[in-house]
Amino acid sequence: MDQVPKNIVLLGFMGTGKSAVAREIARRLRRPVVEMDGEIEKREGMAISRIFAERGEPYFRSRERELVQKLSRSGGKVIAAGGGVVLDPANLRALGRRGVLVRLDARPEVIFRRVEGEGHRPLLEGGDRLSTIKRLLAARRSFYDAIENRIDTSDLSVAAVADRIVALLPESKRSPRRSMEI
Repeated sequence: MDQVPKNIVLLGFMGTGKSAVAREIARRLRRPVVEMDGEIEKREGMAISRIFAERGEPYFRSRERELVQKLSRSGGKVIAAGGGVVLDPANLRALGRRGVLVRLDARPEVIFRRVEGEGHRPLLEGGDRLSTIKRLLAARRSFYDAIENRIDTSDLSVAAVADRIVALLPESKRSPRRSMEI
C-alpha cells in the first residue's frame, strides 16, 4: 500500500517565486498545485486587493487560516502559500504536519523588481514600495526564520529552485531500485 506523499509547501515573502516554482514542481512530480491566494480569490469571488479594501486584513487572514486547515488534512499537493501565512504560528504547525516546508527568500531589490509592475499587492499600496518591502521583511524575519529549509531565489532560475526542493523530499533520497518486501 503506497503512502500518500507529503505536501510540498512553499512559504516566503511576495515576489520570491512561490507560485512559479510550485507550478514547476507540480509539473515535474505530477501533483496538483494549490496557489493559496488564488484559491481564496476564487472562494470569495474577488481579488485579494478588494478583500483587503472592503473587508480588511483580519478577514483575509481568517480565510487564509481556514484554507490552511483544509489543505493540511491531506498530502500529495504542491502548495504556494500566501506571503503572510507565516504570521500565525498555528498555520506553520498545521502545514508542517503533512508537509515539507520550504522558505523562499530573495533580496529586497530583487523582490522590488519582480513586483514593481503588479497592481495586486495590497500591502504595497501607496508610498515607496522598496522601503515597504524592507520594512515588511524585517517585521516578518523571525516568522520566516522558523522555517528550516531555505532557498535564496535571487539569482536562481525557477528550474534550479525546483531542483533543490525536489532534492529535499524524502522520496528523492531513496535508491532508484526499491527492495522487494516479502
